[in-house]
Amino acid sequence: MTKSAWAVDVAHSAIEFSVRHMMIAKVKGLFHEFEAKIEADPFDLTTADIAFSIDLNSVDTRNNDRDAHLRSADFFEIEKYPTMDFQSTSITKTGDDEYNVTGNVTLRGVTHSETFKVVFEGAGKDPWGNEKVGFSVKGSLKRSNYGLTYNAVLETGGVLIGDDVAVSLDIEASRAQ
Repeated sequence: MTKSAWAVDVAHSAIEFSVRHMMIAKVKGLFHEFEAKIEADPFDLTTADIAFSIDLNSVDTRNNDRDAHLRSADFFEIEKYPTMDFQSTSITKTGDDEYNVTGNVTLRGVTHSETFKVVFEGAGKDPWGNEKVGFSVKGSLKRSNYGLTYNAVLETGGVLIGDDVAVSLDIEASRAQ
């Protein structure tokens, strides 16, 4: 297959995260709104161009008060920085259908290079003849690298919120018409 444009099917895709809470559990959340630009040969991602933009206002942790706090200046500060963005810079094949995708993540006006593990899950046609591909993505970000340092020390030791945020994406995309 040759390199072509792919449109992410947001209804069949997800961007999720989890972070340690009180040193004993994990809080999970997701983002409902995001866009992507993907130019790729899905069978060989090494030449792909991948860009994502996540609408931080769409954060959902199933707790309205926590979501409002995440949107505030203590965390995302969405009035000033409404999106988190990713632009790929290099892609290395690490195994059959597996890749390390490195790129620049920008959050709260701070940009760092991050690497995510990507698995090509397969390709096929839907019942209407549209070409579809699937990918799963895993990685992590350090909150403190992006100025997300809000926290509280616990009486029993440790902190309220962990620094490492696990990130997981499940992406279904259609060949753009």
